Amino acid sequence: MVIFKRVLVALTIVVIGVWAFNSPLMRSSFPEAQKRLIAHRGVHQTFPTKGITNETCTARLIDQPSHELIENTLPSMKAAFEAGADIVELDIHLTIDDKWAVYHDWTLDCRSDGQGPVRDATMKFLKTLDIGYGYSADDGKTFPLRGKYVGAMPELVEVFAAFPDKKFLINFKSNDADEGKAFAQFLTSNPNYKKQIWAVYGGAKPTATVLDAHSDMKGYTKQSVKACLKSYAALGWSGHIPDICHNRILAVPSNYARWMWGWPGLFHQRMKEAGSELILLGDYSSSNTGSRGLDDLATIEAVPAQIGGYIWTNKIEVVGPEFKK
Repeated sequence: MVIFKRVLVALTIVVIGVWAFNSPLMRSSFPEAQKRLIAHRGVHQTFPTKGITNETCTARLIDQPSHELIENTLPSMKAAFEAGADIVELDIHLTIDDKWAVYHDWTLDCRSDGQGPVRDATMKFLKTLDIGYGYSADDGKTFPLRGKYVGAMPELVEVFAAFPDKKFLINFKSNDADEGKAFAQFLTSNPNYKKQIWAVYGGAKPTATVLDAHSDMKGYTKQSVKACLKSYAALGWSGHIPDICHNRILAVPSNYARWMWGWPGLFHQRMKEAGSELILLGDYSSSNTGSRGLDDLATIEAVPAQIGGYIWTNKIEVVGPEFKK
């Protein structure tokens, strides 16, 4: 019994010590950190995320429209920047004629009046499509955006030309390493475009290929974020920042972030000292598989002042103007 009590006391002391070492309450206050906004898809038609899969045609599930903008178009990006976005996220595909098409879905069938994978089409053909054709808020009874986006799928070079002083987060929709090679060559041939790319992410193989070819480019994948957070969860209590967390972009769901050692101020300080940037996402759950963001001002204002970096939102037109005040 005496030994048991001694062990219990020792464990209690260790637990209190670990807590004190990682608790902001036991340290001087951390300064307020600057936050910036990433507009996921620009200004777009939102939809319920519960229960959707990669096969779900989300264009058929949109909320009742409050505007006529759709993702990955030049008007959408313009509106997002005007609303206060620091970065606009967009999706790219390598076409059969080696152009970079900006479009969300892997195939054309759901959102447009075309069919088949985007990568199997030419850019010239993609420019003939109505990419607002498939959107409906009433289960296919009406299609309010049909005819309004004929020829509106942009090529990536058009995006860069339209917004020469803006930054973009590029999402590879494929997991094809050859696309990474092609994009790396695209940047080598057009070095001025690199300054407009804040980071690349998405498919692990193309993302890694681009980052290997361009050491000055930033990026992340689900795998790289998970690897860092798992290592930090195991070792962060000691103050050690695993190598895999250095010089990274970490996209962290809000409900996971609050369990990180030293959250909020100390966690942010450690990652900043390790050269890493934070993106704070909305809460993750297995039943909500869409890209969750912080989509109302109250949720964003609840983010601790000591957390800096980037906030991911699907509602830039709602939160951006008030947040920027």
